[in-house]
Amino acid sequence: MRTYHVVAAIIVENDRIFATQRGYGDHKDGWEFPGGKIESGETPEQALVREIGEELDMAIAVDRHVVDVSYDYPQFHLEMGCYLCSIAEGTPRLLEHEAAKWLEASEIDSVDWLPADVLVVNALKEQGIA
Repeated sequence: MRTYHVVAAIIVENDRIFATQRGYGDHKDGWEFPGGKIESGETPEQALVREIGEELDMAIAVDRHVVDVSYDYPQFHLEMGCYLCSIAEGTPRLLEHEAAKWLEASEIDSVDWLPADVLVVNALKEQGIA
């Protein structure tokens, strides 16, 4: 089974967490934390800054590592590093996702998270972030 090494940005602003809805692929319509694959020679932090620029047309600051999750989807294995981030410049503009929401902690379970992202949400709750 193929393994993908990816990173995800947990973007927090005014005590709200940014969630995006996939607009393509096998997991279309599922909700996730934005991010993507780490390219050769990149650190996870560099990959996050690049991916958020490509997906949301804004700059972020990567504040700290939150959790690593592993998940077996039917087609592949996912290794995902998740980082707490803040907006450094700009506002989110959807270039690849079909929708996005800012969620209060009390609303964190109001979207249909992709399975690997459910593990992230659980870690956020355990750490008192959500």
